[in-house]
Amino acid sequence: MDSKALQYVKKLGPLIGLILLFIIISVMNDSFLEFSNLRNLLRQVSINAIIAFGMTFVILTGGIDLSVGSILALSSAVMANLIVTGTDPVLAIVLAAGAGLVLGGINGLVITYGRVAPFIATLATMTIYRGATLVFTDGNPISGLTQDPLFHGFGQGDIAGLPVPAITMFLAFIALWFVLSRTSLGRKTYAVGGSEKVSYIAGIKIDRVKIFVMQALIRNSHKIQYIQLFLVSIRMLVYILFISNT
Repeated sequence: MDSKALQYVKKLGPLIGLILLFIIISVMNDSFLEFSNLRNLLRQVSINAIIAFGMTFVILTGGIDLSVGSILALSSAVMANLIVTGTDPVLAIVLAAGAGLVLGGINGLVITYGRVAPFIATLATMTIYRGATLVFTDGNPISGLTQDPLFHGFGQGDIAGLPVPAITMFLAFIALWFVLSRTSLGRKTYAVGGSEKVSYIAGIKIDRVKIFVMQALIRNSHKIQYIQLFLVSIRMLVYILFISNT
């Protein structure tokens, strides 16, 4: 096998592993490849997949965010509590998304301006946000959410036989792929991950890129703001899916 073919195989390693895993499980269980089971799998993995899409930006810059799960939990708890107390579900979603942006922004500010390693900073905020979620919910599940059919349909509904969360996942993938491969922000993200020193010499505002990928609000850059607004909507979709699936 020549070097080009070997590199191609390495690049597709995760996909090949996934296909092999599907083959092994389908041999062990005849019902694994049934449409109903595959549809359920798509519904279950959609939330983690959308979170992973956002994490891709962080990892490409050479960073890591260990607090993403805790941010999701705290923001979702805030949204659920707002809905239970009578707040309109749409407004609750917007407020929860704002809470998530603030929490992610704290990570970005600590890392960029506090000069703390991403692993250490997000490990600390993971513990803080997790503890805050425990205190906020008093260790109890939040029940009695809205019965709005649109709200529940977004997480549990189907379109043409496909789960709505899965459709959302595919649309998010296409949109974020476009951002990474066809926009200047995507190129800057790759550049910062490749070499911060070279990126600085090239005139890239490294701190802004890092704060962006940690999902904080970036000012004075209209192009980045447009993409930031899109990622806000992606974060909102995650919260809706998480709550309406429960």
